[in-house]
Amino acid sequence: MKPTFKHIILGSALACCSLLWNSCQQQTASFDDKLKEIADAHETVGLAMVVIKDGEPVYQNAIGFKDIEQGTPLSTDDLFRIASISKSFSATAIMQLVEEGKIALDDDFGDLVGFPVRNPKFPETPITLEMVLSHRSSINDKNGYFTLDVLDPAQNDQWADSYNDYRPGTDYEYCNLNFNMIGAVLERLTDVRFDNYIKQQILTPLGLEAGFCVDSLDQQRFAKLYQKQDGEFQAQEAAYAPRTAEIEQYEMGVTTPVFSPTGGLKISANDLAKYMTMHMNYGRFNAQQIISEESAQRMQTALSDPAHYGLALQEKNDLIDGQHMVGHTGSAYGLYSNMFFEPEKKFGFIVITNGCVPNYDDKEDLILSKEVINLLYQEFVAKDDDLAN
Repeated sequence: MKPTFKHIILGSALACCSLLWNSCQQQTASFDDKLKEIADAHETVGLAMVVIKDGEPVYQNAIGFKDIEQGTPLSTDDLFRIASISKSFSATAIMQLVEEGKIALDDDFGDLVGFPVRNPKFPETPITLEMVLSHRSSINDKNGYFTLDVLDPAQNDQWADSYNDYRPGTDYEYCNLNFNMIGAVLERLTDVRFDNYIKQQILTPLGLEAGFCVDSLDQQRFAKLYQKQDGEFQAQEAAYAPRTAEIEQYEMGVTTPVFSPTGGLKISANDLAKYMTMHMNYGRFNAQQIISEESAQRMQTALSDPAHYGLALQEKNDLIDGQHMVGHTGSAYGLYSNMFFEPEKKFGFIVITNGCVPNYDDKEDLILSKEVINLLYQEFVAKDDDLAN
């Protein structure tokens, strides 16, 4: 039968559809290939990723393993101990109390935590709540940070070693002890145990299945964390060790480091993306206003150079070329976590690995994380923006 004009048009349309489909498949395969190449180059155990654009998730995916021994694949709903990104949850809760007028950022921190907090080299300079939140307190982790006694003159005769040689507020040093003390301050101000307070004020309002207490979570959802030792990846069981005995003897405002406010939150990539979106939207997620726009902006504003660190959030202008990113990283027990967003352009990334061979660039950034974030940016943010233009 001789083809009609209608047949020719239909055939052409089908051919175009086929070409477009093949092109899309090739682009997807190319992205997947690049992702696998990056993961393989760093011997990545598992990698969970979420991309937010215009306030909505546009990509959620995990590759690799949740459990190497069982061969269980990783998912974006598995729970990770996200390490230092946890600090921003404590800071968010503190900002709620600032908004309520219960405390102020220029309060003397010693008055809040219950023992003198003064650098003996600069005893006339108050160390404020804001200095502690921004790592400008002049306090260090030399004596450790798993107990507040290391800084309490009544408990430790070596307390002065936990202070640096510069005047508080004039320089920056990242310090985990700062945020374990912040957790204790939350308990002293609210008379609610730290893990329960974060759940009440942040996790539940945002609808997040997460927490600082291992025993309160579904342990089947924990993604094992791995470090390479003697040529093989070894599971780090201590990452999710329950602290049942310590909790039974718990003393509010004193033994708070049991829950590690500085790094102990367990949360999935999907739920962490919701929390990130709240900060991206200056304190708001769906119908919930967790903190005010003013508080959110204050958390995101850098107070120190060259670290560009605000209140448990850090400005990062060298992560993606030409983009002003804000967020935090975490590392512990072989895990490396990343939460970075662009608050004006409304895009952001969650990238978490539960194990890899860590390689760093000259700025001490993990190359794996940076390469994955840039790949995600090109595929799901920049490409669409180019098409729109």
